[in-house]
Amino acid sequence: MATADIHIEENIHSGDHHDDHGHSTNFWTHYVFTTDHKMIAKQFLITGIFWALLGGIMSVIFRLQLGFPEAQLEWIRPLLGDWITPQGQIDPEFYLALVTMHGTIMVFFVLTAGLSGTFSNFLIPLQIGARDMASGFMNMLSYWFFFASSVIMFISLFIETGPASGGWVIYPPLSALPQAVNGSGLGMTLWLVSMALFIVSTLLGGINYITTVINLRTTGMSFSKLPLTIWAFFLTAIIGLLSFPVLFSAALLLIFDRSFGTSFYLSDIYINGEALPNEGGSPILFQHLFWFLGHPEVYIVLLPALGITSEVIATNSRKPIFGYKAMVGSMLFIAILSFIVWAHHMFVTGMNPFLGSVFMLLTLIIAVPSAVKVFNYLTTLWKGNIRFTPAMLFSIGLVSFFISGGLTGIFLGNSAIDIQLHDTYFVVAHFHLVMGSASFFGLMAGVYHWFPKMWGKMLDEKLGYVHFWLTFVGVYMVFFPMHYIGIAGYPRRYYSFTNFDTLNSFTDLNQFVSIAAIITLGAQFIFLFNFFYSMFRGRTAPANPWKSNTLEWTTPINPGHGNWPGEIPTVYRWPYDYSKPGAEEDFIPQTVPFSETPESNLPHENELIKLEEEDNGKVITVDDK
Repeated sequence: MATADIHIEENIHSGDHHDDHGHSTNFWTHYVFTTDHKMIAKQFLITGIFWALLGGIMSVIFRLQLGFPEAQLEWIRPLLGDWITPQGQIDPEFYLALVTMHGTIMVFFVLTAGLSGTFSNFLIPLQIGARDMASGFMNMLSYWFFFASSVIMFISLFIETGPASGGWVIYPPLSALPQAVNGSGLGMTLWLVSMALFIVSTLLGGINYITTVINLRTTGMSFSKLPLTIWAFFLTAIIGLLSFPVLFSAALLLIFDRSFGTSFYLSDIYINGEALPNEGGSPILFQHLFWFLGHPEVYIVLLPALGITSEVIATNSRKPIFGYKAMVGSMLFIAILSFIVWAHHMFVTGMNPFLGSVFMLLTLIIAVPSAVKVFNYLTTLWKGNIRFTPAMLFSIGLVSFFISGGLTGIFLGNSAIDIQLHDTYFVVAHFHLVMGSASFFGLMAGVYHWFPKMWGKMLDEKLGYVHFWLTFVGVYMVFFPMHYIGIAGYPRRYYSFTNFDTLNSFTDLNQFVSIAAIITLGAQFIFLFNFFYSMFRGRTAPANPWKSNTLEWTTPINPGHGNWPGEIPTVYRWPYDYSKPGAEEDFIPQTVPFSETPESNLPHENELIKLEEEDNGKVITVDDK
């Protein structure tokens, strides 16, 4: 850890340029081209909400096709135009484009940028005691690269040949040949350009998060006193910094194959009986490069949600988080293992069975740290004085999805079983529960929990309860039946099943899933109303509405750029001193010295009182020496 002197010097220096220290701002520098981490977090959140709504609407459109393949959809022609056929059906190629864009939007723009971009930006400086990120300018660039990426992806929805339609994993040769299908033309080019900009945004943000956590912690904030949220964001940034460049290289080679005649992924291709000149490439190479990012991406999405859940569950159970060191260790273990399990997505590519067994073993091992986290969540909840706030409900919902979705991951981690299930709806159900829905619930838990600090207002709790129960039940109604039809052999990526007598027996179940999806999407409009109404007309939030211990609640209700108007608080203790025996209240903030709580101190904490030293207004404990 950097010395206290360096911390104080850096924090005062950064404070000289902030609003709370006399720096003037206007509309453009405050709301648009801002370097304030809190405003940038809000920009990420609002943009992520837009994409989540768009991605959700796409999923309902293609669920209409799957659930009611014979239905007349003329009523959405004003929205989709010529993508509705003269017979009133969704065009088959547009169906593939919808699935592609839905996956891309949800995985990257919502659950990566919307989740990490929002809460890493918002919470890292506030919870470690920093004025702002290490580089406010780089932070601003991170958002605007994401915004540019979003604009290009959005434009691709409106071009004549349609958006990319090769699946969100964009496997070649389909994605590498512009002449293959309409969606492999300009739409795929825009997809690749958009993702290149998105990766730049992610790398800029990740470098900033890592630097800030290492260098800008306040006096007393050792790594052992960091909230689990910060550990999660820190490790997520490291994973992203190491894995996203590999996807960038994969996309770059794909651009070369598409536009410059190279053959990295192409060999022995025939189109309409005509042999293409490409020789020597391998489409499997792209899969290796893609999934080297693709599986760490699962944890880039999940770890921030798990970190948020750790904070929310501990706060609302009024108990210390169970097994703090085990939680940190499990996240470290997950971060390492996430880089050596990627080929379990590729069991069906004909890989060497021995290599498959190695990846199978590593995949099953990664279930161990995940199980540790689940066990620690459950034991934190056990006999806690639980407050069922909306944020707490969404966190418990995340644990539920993590368990049910994670169990099916053990099935798919076994190569012999995965070969049978890989191209079925069982896989769709698995990753939507364990990655998509669990991470989305972590995002919602974070919004409900930190909304008072973001906007200085309180969300309506009753609407939050309605939102939670409709979404929680709806998600299980959508994805639980998919396990059943997947085991029965129902294939994914099919536009229609009406030509298969065997699959027609699942028509009713498919209709049930589609109706549940519509209801679940409808529930999100309750949240949208609550979010935007409360932002402007909600009840004014108290300074610390959840009686939490972490540093962000020591700032003013609406902190300016610089976060603390005076000196940054000093940290003395870990962030989970809840319901401590002998304490006057059921929470003790991190800023309270042990000398002020003799009635609740443990023996080793009393020893720390003797070792506290006064030095120019800063206090150093034995942990920092």
